[in-house]
Amino acid sequence: MPSNREIAKNIGVFDSGIGGLTVVKELAKLLPKETIIYFGDTARVPYGNKSAATVTKYSFQNTRFLVEKDIKLMVVACNTATALSLGLLQESFPDLPIIGVIEPGVKAALKSSKNAKIGVIGTAATISSQAYNRALRQSERGVEVSVQACPLFVPLVEEGWVNKKVTKLIAEEYLAGMKRIGIDSLILGCTHYPLLKKIIGQVMGKKVKLIDSAQTVAQAVKNLLQEEKLAKTTGKGECIFFVSDVPEKFISVGQQLLGEKIQQATQIDIEKF
Repeated sequence: MPSNREIAKNIGVFDSGIGGLTVVKELAKLLPKETIIYFGDTARVPYGNKSAATVTKYSFQNTRFLVEKDIKLMVVACNTATALSLGLLQESFPDLPIIGVIEPGVKAALKSSKNAKIGVIGTAATISSQAYNRALRQSERGVEVSVQACPLFVPLVEEGWVNKKVTKLIAEEYLAGMKRIGIDSLILGCTHYPLLKKIIGQVMGKKVKLIDSAQTVAQAVKNLLQEEKLAKTTGKGECIFFVSDVPEKFISVGQQLLGEKIQQATQIDIEKF
């Protein structure tokens, strides 16, 4: 049985920028008594156009920072970092439960799909890693997987352009092939993409189920904490934010995303880790 000290520890979450706040929002809904420590690597966003070695280096720095914040579980709320670094992180920090965003999304898509035609959109690095392809094809259903890199989506979200006409035009261009193939489930393979859910849904149509990795990973975290008897049952949770570059833009866009005021985001030198 875990001690009260272990239960009282925090949940750590990192992402390349503001996208992981979609995970934080869902975690706060499902686990309102937990304290969530969020790190957004805003100085080095996006990760999706960087090499595997660079993304892995960043992921280890982010993890070492969060470990110092007394965490009991960590979420890699970045599909690129999950695809390229999750296994190495889990090997290097064996005493810390670490959850990525790929496996929960894959499970939800396999459960959702009726015609076994599943689409995945993500950053260039996530798509080229083929992590989703491998995970989906391990299913016994004989799934047809269609993938599409959408490198412009992250900068559009980071700019706060989630309802612009240009964003819909870009989405139409990216998603045209998916529509032709006739997928019935689409994995939003980047935690920035749920912010574009409205536009993506308009482009794909109502018959296509959008799989939000933020929701699926939050549920996976809740399940694990309950299984391990590490979930807090008393007190009031809070969210504490850290960034690697000037916080003003993170606060401005982030509070629109969360639907509540962000009082403070502390800038740190992540290179020290």
